Amino acid sequence: MYAIIRTGGRQYRAEVGKTIDVERLPYEENESFEINEVLLVHDGDNVVIGQPTVEGAVVKATVVEQFRDKKIIVYKYRQRTNYRRKQGHRQYRTRIRVDEIKV
Repeated sequence: MYAIIRTGGRQYRAEVGKTIDVERLPYEENESFEINEVLLVHDGDNVVIGQPTVEGAVVKATVVEQFRDKKIIVYKYRQRTNYRRKQGHRQYRTRIRVDEIKV
């Protein structure tokens, strides 16, 4: 059984027991919460597709850790104008563990 959820403007495939790295969520470590934006639920042979979300479907999850992603380099360059800008960025992320999927 799995569900497609939306959090932080992106969609993720959630399976019970799996961990997912999502955009930063305002929860502490070991805190449980519910995600109500469930777009699709697949349970063996049955597939329920929401329009836009599945009514009454909830994914329960627990925060494993809050961390920062690896650094990416943003480099801007214009030829023949002596213009170069180098900047780094580390995104804040939250690792969650999916505990239960309710339909």
